Amino acid sequence: MAGLDGEEMYHTDFTQRRGVKTLPDFTGPMSFPEDYEQSVRLIEACKNILTTCIKAYNHPEEELDPPGSSIYPEDDVQLGVRNTLICHVTGFFPPPVRVSWTRNNEKVTEGVSVSQYYPNRDGTFNMFSTLSFTPQEGDIYTCTVSHRGLQQAQTRILEVDVSLPSVGPSVFCGVGLAAGLLGVATGTFFLIKGNGSNRERYV
Repeated sequence: MAGLDGEEMYHTDFTQRRGVKTLPDFTGPMSFPEDYEQSVRLIEACKNILTTCIKAYNHPEEELDPPGSSIYPEDDVQLGVRNTLICHVTGFFPPPVRVSWTRNNEKVTEGVSVSQYYPNRDGTFNMFSTLSFTPQEGDIYTCTVSHRGLQQAQTRILEVDVSLPSVGPSVFCGVGLAAGLLGVATGTFFLIKGNGSNRERYV
């Protein structure tokens, strides 16, 4: 991968055997000639160096960083309105991680997408998995993450709960305001009556 200021510019896709430019079109023309071939050469060099280092350090155990994950909707949830659930997985090393989705305890594969792995500044990685969904009241969605650094799979839950606004607070507020105004009116009445009695006493 090639990047600048924390943004990815290019990565190599070894499955499709090609380089992939990831900068948006408005950045102008930019080419990475022969970067796929160079990536292949670098991978072979890394494998050779890794083999030498493993022998030199007497086969040390691989350090594993388990991922953290979170689940959230892309937009505010409205019943019956198409939306996207996002499962963000970060802080893991090494790849891969596997992400699976369920809706009401049933596995979901349609509408699921998985991003590539993005490097963090500390050497770990992060990635996203998304699920297109139409919220219905009471639906329960889960995102489950599996990684070698986890003793057991990590599951995050989102329950669709879009209740109508409660009228209770408004009613109590209205009753309290009415009672307050009634108290003010009563106090004013007795104050005026008391002042009138005092005037009659001193006349």
